[in-house]
Amino acid sequence: MVSRRELKKLAEQNGTPLFVVDHDQLRKNYATFKKYLPRVQAYYAVKANSDPAIVKTFYEAGCSFDVASMPEFKIVYQYIKDMPDKQRQDWIWDKIIYANPIKANETLQELNPYKPLVTYDNYEEIRKIKKYAPQAGLALRLKVPNTGAMVELSSKFGAAPGEAVDMILAADKVGLTVEGLSFHVGSQTTNFDNYVAALNLASNIFREAQGRGYNKMFLLDIGGGFPAPYDDGVRPFRELARTINRELDRLFPKKIQILAEPGRFLVATAATAVSKIIGKAVRDGKLCYYIDDGVYHTFSGVIFDHCHYHFKSFKRRGPTQVCSVFGPTCDALDVVSLVEQLPPDLKLGDLLYSENIGAYSHASSTYFNGFPPAKVIHINA
Repeated sequence: MVSRRELKKLAEQNGTPLFVVDHDQLRKNYATFKKYLPRVQAYYAVKANSDPAIVKTFYEAGCSFDVASMPEFKIVYQYIKDMPDKQRQDWIWDKIIYANPIKANETLQELNPYKPLVTYDNYEEIRKIKKYAPQAGLALRLKVPNTGAMVELSSKFGAAPGEAVDMILAADKVGLTVEGLSFHVGSQTTNFDNYVAALNLASNIFREAQGRGYNKMFLLDIGGGFPAPYDDGVRPFRELARTINRELDRLFPKKIQILAEPGRFLVATAATAVSKIIGKAVRDGKLCYYIDDGVYHTFSGVIFDHCHYHFKSFKRRGPTQVCSVFGPTCDALDVVSLVEQLPPDLKLGDLLYSENIGAYSHASSTYFNGFPPAKVIHINA
């Protein structure tokens, strides 16, 4: 990760707020994923951080991509648009999955010429895909347990296991090809049993489909959820990988292609936010620091991602106390943290930094209240 000295120097050179992305860490995270899950092809979830420079680094490293909108698709497509038609189409089929189960008709029409692989989870989507994107290949997304995930997804997406094969056969009946299954165990899943349950469920549906005469499925998308090491309570990735590898080897023959959609795991630890203290007050006996970044900007994950980002000061020694940290806007919602251990003698203009903030953060920055997003600095790109 970026050193404290380098962070401070970058802030002095560029001002604050800053969002510093270390591309060496991106490459390290991708290599770690490949090392511990050798059978699984990583499709980076672009929504985690759609900065084109990040996408470029993963593209050059050999990563595939999970996109959920046409703007995300086009961020990836810019790197392959100059390929010959056949090579480009092969790349799209093998390297991009459009993993949003619900798609607008206009989106399907725009996708159709690319002959994409798309997910679905309901009968209405079958009718839409048949009408507006008949060249697409399909993956049925299953509803699976999300117990203990930081962000639960199963209430919004996923076909019930009991109707999964009926839904596969319904797509086949209208001339669409279901290439495989997909699932998502919930974002930042520290409950590894979610993967065990989902993989066993998917295996059963593969067998049921074959038993009912459908033999065209050759891939399994095990989704995202791979946890970033935000704190010591997150067990090492290698332990999760050991569990997944065991179940994959036990349940799925080698001819089944396995892919995954890591987003947070690949990008979270690769970025650090640097902010400046712009205000200081004591309210009801509690010290409060106000910084030039907040939940409408880099710290948006506090609101919608249920994430708690911690702060560090550049002051190395001395006592600390529990403080609140607020963002710069006039909105009372702009509360970054109510429980931070920080030195009580920090002054206006002093800097704070927050590590492991690469995922679901700057990607959602706004211009609320007229405050612009943090400046993005790429190092080792």
